[in-house]
Amino acid sequence: MTSILVFFGVLGALAVLLIAKLLRRGSGRTENADGLLIEQARRHRARDDRTSYSSFSAHNAPPNQTDSYRF
Repeated sequence: MTSILVFFGVLGALAVLLIAKLLRRGSGRTENADGLLIEQARRHRARDDRTSYSSFSAHNAPPNQTDSYRF
């Protein structure tokens, strides 16, 4: 019984530490736009990948210039 209480105590302490860490972080604006530009590029890449590798384009359409592979 004691080991279960210790286990839940450790889990509770970790949860409190994580919550304190997240609340302590500032939610202010970034000083530069590098992170935002990286995230925007990843969003565009994900959109292009979803278009290029969708079920329709993989099974029903010939490859085009936007596909990632070359012949």
